Amino acid sequence: MASLPSLPKPISQNPHFPTKPAAHSHSLNVIPRKHSFSGHGLLNFQHGSFRARETRVIRSSNQTEAVPDYSIQVSDVPLLTCSEAIEKLKTYRENRHGKQQYLAMYSSIFGGITTDPAAMVIPIDDHMVHRGHGVFDTAAIRDGYLYELDQHLDRILRSASMAKIDIPFDRESIRRILIQTVSASKCKTGSLRYWLSTGPGDFQLSPSGCHQPALYAIVIQDLSPFNSKGIKVVTSSIPIKPPQFATMKSVNYLPNVLSKMEAEEEGAFAAIWLDCDGFIAEGPNMNVAFVTKEKELVMPQFDKILSGCTAKRVLVLAEGLVREGKLRGVRIENVTVEEGKKADEMMLIGSGILVRPVVQWDEQVIGDGKEGSLTQILLNLIIEDMKSGPPTVREPIPY
Repeated sequence: MASLPSLPKPISQNPHFPTKPAAHSHSLNVIPRKHSFSGHGLLNFQHGSFRARETRVIRSSNQTEAVPDYSIQVSDVPLLTCSEAIEKLKTYRENRHGKQQYLAMYSSIFGGITTDPAAMVIPIDDHMVHRGHGVFDTAAIRDGYLYELDQHLDRILRSASMAKIDIPFDRESIRRILIQTVSASKCKTGSLRYWLSTGPGDFQLSPSGCHQPALYAIVIQDLSPFNSKGIKVVTSSIPIKPPQFATMKSVNYLPNVLSKMEAEEEGAFAAIWLDCDGFIAEGPNMNVAFVTKEKELVMPQFDKILSGCTAKRVLVLAEGLVREGKLRGVRIENVTVEEGKKADEMMLIGSGILVRPVVQWDEQVIGDGKEGSLTQILLNLIIEDMKSGPPTVREPIPY
């Protein structure tokens, strides 16, 4: 019998909620500040500024709890000109340091490419921003080549069709724009991420007021090496998206974000979703696969989850291992939790991580608790494919 998906945790187990019921109001002694219009729950307006302040001490029969003092003071909010706002954006970007560097962005709104990170913005009334009406995809950049550009481009166009988003250009024009954006960035190793949205227009629910759909693309340089160290995963309690939305790559990623956060809170790398029937589905932004004790590579079906471009490429490359006798076969079928946890090897697959070995799922150690040898072989095959694969998966960038 298939295992049932884990139920969401009760509110009482949520760290943001108290574990004990509140005491009756008569047992509480709330001590506000002096009544000067800046005390508990009141606003203090002072010469064009205001301060919201809440400070209180709660005493019950058996404990005293100090509630933090949350003070917000807003004073003399400046009215900026366009040039002043741009200078603020420049300062913000200059003071921001991270592993990822934004090298170039294309926007159909201003009809060109910019290499200034301060200008890499989109209109706030774009329906992708406030309604989530947009789709996206990503292609890796490796040694001056775009990896699986056409496969990812085909997928975003399918997603756009499912989301009822018209495209602003034909497929070949979009392809040319994406390649030119990478060329302008001079990036040799990183990723190209791009979006199609219903575009800006208003803050209504319907996109009928949007003037035209929009295309955005950004080139991100990330020199972090691919990590092959084994990781832990947990079973997600966040409900999986229904197939209609799970099979399109839309910007509605809040369930994915919450699932990832849940895993991190439990000291894990990612959380694994189960479908409505209790079968293994996918991770928050990666597919999952197993090597059985019979040395077969097994991957869940794509009918209820996102069809991963990297996962599908792994399946193709794995056929070579079958011919070499290193694998007995490759199968795409429903996988139960019991079958997955009893596998010799488990791996996550995605364009951001390539192939990452899993050594523990919840409290269950996978295999011998070490990185699987076939998982490592598949990772090496993908890396080699990115370096010297056929023209069908490698698009040269004309710098």
